[in-house]
Amino acid sequence: MVSNDNVSAAIKERRVERLNAQIESVYTTDYQQMMDDQLTSERDAKERTVDNIYTKINPYGTNTTSMYVYFTTDKASTVSYTVSADGYPDYTATAVTSDEAASAIRSAVDSYTSTTGDTITPSAAEETEAASDVSEDKLASTTHEFLVLGLIPQVKNTITLTITDTDGQTTTRTITKTGPKLLGAEETRLEQTVSPDDDTLTALGNGLYAILGNDSNEQDFMYYYDANGVIRGEVPVLYYRSHRLLFDSNGLMWFSASTKTFVGMNRLGKLVKIIDLGDRFILHHDYALDSDGNIVSLATDLKREDHAVQDQVIKVDTSTGKVSLLLDFGELFAKYKASTDHSGIDESDPTATNRWDWIHFNTIQLMDDGSALLSARETSTMIKVNDIEGTPTLDYMIGEKSVWDGMDEQSSFLTKVGDFGDTGGQHSITVQYDSSLEDGQYYVYMFDNNFGYAMTRPDFDWTVIDGISTAQSSKDENSNSQFRKYLVDENAGTYTEVQSFDVPYSPYVSSAEEINSDLNLVDTGMQGVFGVYDDSGNLKAQYKMGLSTAYIYRVYQYGFRGFYFA
Repeated sequence: MVSNDNVSAAIKERRVERLNAQIESVYTTDYQQMMDDQLTSERDAKERTVDNIYTKINPYGTNTTSMYVYFTTDKASTVSYTVSADGYPDYTATAVTSDEAASAIRSAVDSYTSTTGDTITPSAAEETEAASDVSEDKLASTTHEFLVLGLIPQVKNTITLTITDTDGQTTTRTITKTGPKLLGAEETRLEQTVSPDDDTLTALGNGLYAILGNDSNEQDFMYYYDANGVIRGEVPVLYYRSHRLLFDSNGLMWFSASTKTFVGMNRLGKLVKIIDLGDRFILHHDYALDSDGNIVSLATDLKREDHAVQDQVIKVDTSTGKVSLLLDFGELFAKYKASTDHSGIDESDPTATNRWDWIHFNTIQLMDDGSALLSARETSTMIKVNDIEGTPTLDYMIGEKSVWDGMDEQSSFLTKVGDFGDTGGQHSITVQYDSSLEDGQYYVYMFDNNFGYAMTRPDFDWTVIDGISTAQSSKDENSNSQFRKYLVDENAGTYTEVQSFDVPYSPYVSSAEEINSDLNLVDTGMQGVFGVYDDSGNLKAQYKMGLSTAYIYRVYQYGFRGFYFA
């Protein structure tokens, strides 16, 4: 029996090594160009009309269950598709079939955001509303090139294409494919501990939940699941995780594929840009696109002699790949850093020892005035820094002031208005502008872990925060986390809690996202569950995913308008 176990372990190890090597190859310019040349040669060998449609499963190796489609029509047309498989709900979407249509939709989304001032990152619902204003003439084309998402693995899939010309005439074509085997061991359909009702399904639309960071000791992936909990995409990454998806004005979707790699993927799945950070910095936890389309990222400086981690901000030029340091918080908060114990780990580098995780940033949001709002887990503080890409200076802080006793920065705290406890180890903070508010006012919402602990401040009594938990286990029956939302008024120097409700407890990681005006997506990472709640905290849908190791880092819903979908 022991011998059989050893053989099984050895076989599994070799399989993982082969898969790792395969994915390492995918994330190279040579591989992407080779597959692009092969695709073009096969596609253009014959005339491709509605009666001779060209298809190819996962042509660039970047989305296991996707299918590339190409054909032409005599009249400008739009294309929608439905993926059907026995035992699974249908999945229907309208495809973006040309770069011109994709650009028109992204411009509409950007215009919507700038006109309404509603949010930094549009939700799936907002993207859908913006895309609805794009005229059919801009969406229609005579050449149709797109990805079908969502083939069900290892079963027969029927893909029905509905082709509608600008005169309203429709043509349908049916393609049958056996879905490919998943590379990972994730569920094809998640357990739904609370199934969404019809109204919730309609509100969620065909946006997809992106599972960001179900970390594994083997191969790592990003997954797309639909509102029925069915897998519609499996995106392999090199290792570690992707932390969020960013969409630039050139039609690329940017994400991290390892601690040292950013990639820009086009709507067909090709990796157009692959950027290595070099030997000085590794990224962690979060990043954002600035107004020039460059990436501003949280980072660790590997060259530091004191082994401080997760306390830097870098800029990555997405055109040249150049990496530059924007801010070393160890210099900005030198006195506070020196007051902390030299301890901690660096989860983005599990082999590292003797690390000094004194502030541990986990979110960065770039704001309209050139500043940035950051979430510091180790101090349970939100910190606004002015001129993040120029000469950074501290603007304000939000949180429990006594954490910073004896520090000059304590005078920068905004005044709390109301009777509520501050956050504990908050994650996934999001700045949300609202055109109904005065200049200088905006909302900030977050996943409040409600967990009081800091490895580098072992003597601090976190129970000074009303209602906070100090339980390290997510299974603690007496603890809960919260979805929380503040109104920040920079003019008055105040912050006020305007919304909060309890969610399952996760002392670390996790995320929150407003999907629309009454639905909120919350990932309780250490329990492997994510749910959709209304604004009163009523659970409308909940999904459970098997954990590869310890937790799911984040779950965000994306509309993918102007990328995969019209």
